[in-house]
Amino acid sequence: MAKGNYPTLFMEKIRTLLIDDDRFIVQILSDLLREYYPEIEIIDIANDGTDGLQKIEQLKPDLLFLDIEMPNMNGFEMLDKIDNLNFKTIFTTAHSHYAIKAFRFNALDYLLKPINEKELAQAIKRFKSNRYLDQGSKIQLAIDNIKEKSTSEQKLILETQNGTFRLALKDILYMEGDRNYSLIHQKNGTKELSSKTLGYFEELLSDKGFFRPHRSYLINSNAVDDLQADTLILKNKAILPISRRKKSEAKKWFAEKVN
Repeated sequence: MAKGNYPTLFMEKIRTLLIDDDRFIVQILSDLLREYYPEIEIIDIANDGTDGLQKIEQLKPDLLFLDIEMPNMNGFEMLDKIDNLNFKTIFTTAHSHYAIKAFRFNALDYLLKPINEKELAQAIKRFKSNRYLDQGSKIQLAIDNIKEKSTSEQKLILETQNGTFRLALKDILYMEGDRNYSLIHQKNGTKELSSKTLGYFEELLSDKGFFRPHRSYLINSNAVDDLQADTLILKNKAILPISRRKKSEAKKWFAEKVN
């Protein structure tokens, strides 16, 4: 990773707080930031959520590197205690499938441990591109999603060409895959195009009542009215196919999630 070719004297410093209970990870991240990113000023290090809250209040950082899986108070619980989320956050996590799905569902930036130099560079580049855009509302929505016990009331966050798009799961009928894109059909008759593949959404939503009966469709159980032979009949009268290899799985899903 090459250092920048411009003098550090005139750089606008990015006041950065590291919050992680793993001292080894903190040391690695600190070394990488100090060696390759002179514009990032590490103003302090916190080892748990309580310490993190105090230092955020005192130091007013621009950027947090925040471990999501700390004892006693995880990263989201810590952020939930802050009234004004006027800083950016890059989450860090070990290979936790649950945490990764939560980040993707809520369109939040994250790094996997151990920290990879290339992924760190990409995360910092994204931070700089979005530095002056509001992230607080997105994090608050993520916290609300985690608290929301009703899956259908949770809101999927999508980054589109027109900005951030928030869509309640209960308002999705089905998604239609078209190569590297997905077309999201909504209850109100409108459609939203996403650059994410159907496979991406299947992984994200399979535990939230969605099922993929065919390679081209991902269906919300709340939208289904009936199952007949090789098709699913939706409440809006749309008829979607079931592939031969998904027949038995579709019947089981229909019995458990729809009826």
